[in-house]
Amino acid sequence: MPELPEVETTVNQLKKKVLGRTFIDIWTDSPKIIKKPETFGQFKKEIEGKKIQKVWRRGKNIIFDLSEEQSLLIHQKLTGHLLLGYWIIDDGCWKSKTSGVLGEKVNTYIHLLFTFDDGKMLALSDLRKFAKVELWKTKELLDSKGFKNLGPEPLDKSFTFEKFREILRNKKGKIKQVLMNQEIIAGIGNIYSDEILWRAKIHPFKDVSKLEEDNLERIYEEIKKVLSEAVKLKGSSVADFRDIEGKKGKFGRVIDVYRKEGKKCPRCGTIVQRKKIGGRSAHFCPNCQIL
Repeated sequence: MPELPEVETTVNQLKKKVLGRTFIDIWTDSPKIIKKPETFGQFKKEIEGKKIQKVWRRGKNIIFDLSEEQSLLIHQKLTGHLLLGYWIIDDGCWKSKTSGVLGEKVNTYIHLLFTFDDGKMLALSDLRKFAKVELWKTKELLDSKGFKNLGPEPLDKSFTFEKFREILRNKKGKIKQVLMNQEIIAGIGNIYSDEILWRAKIHPFKDVSKLEEDNLERIYEEIKKVLSEAVKLKGSSVADFRDIEGKKGKFGRVIDVYRKEGKKCPRCGTIVQRKKIGGRSAHFCPNCQIL
């Protein structure tokens, strides 16, 4: 699932390409992707003619603030990613009009397609069709329970060490699960929790209540460093994620433990392990990550 760096990459690129554009048409072959309003017909009617005034991120959500005080929310979920380009129908399938990476298989699972007033198209490629698309009144979105319950943004200046320490005070559970809890900190998922904890030398199964002050300091510092580095490298493409041009992110080239089970730890040479934790997988070095 795209995490904070992948979503931030998408948003940064969209800001440069679609601000001021107006939706003139929408197509889908999977109406269930539209979660709000209830029908695709209603969604299409309401969004056509709306102009994009702002593009921003909250947690793993991409938000387009539109004219008439409405907001389009897209959560890419497990295998979704947004692409910008030109497509035509060829033998019943959407195909990119340009050669190159947009024609790669991972970018061809087009299930939602927006057309703008300048002729460009914004496509959602989603192999599993788990993505979520919602059209809200902007104020209602900001006041919604799901939005208000999101934790702080870890790359914001307001996310200080003191705030991080306070957030974890009296929390229970394994540190990896706590880092991935979107109501505690927004945007961190499986990939980056593994990388943060490896660099901080903290075992993913360590209980939060047993973390010493220096443990917390290292985790906090690595949250900032890892996420910032990943944003600069335009995210990870170890699975389906691609940027809006259809290109891979480069953070996968510097990953240390995520999906590296059976290989040597880059720091000490011990074999990296993978263990299940709450339905997900934790990748870690059993020697240099302190339990």
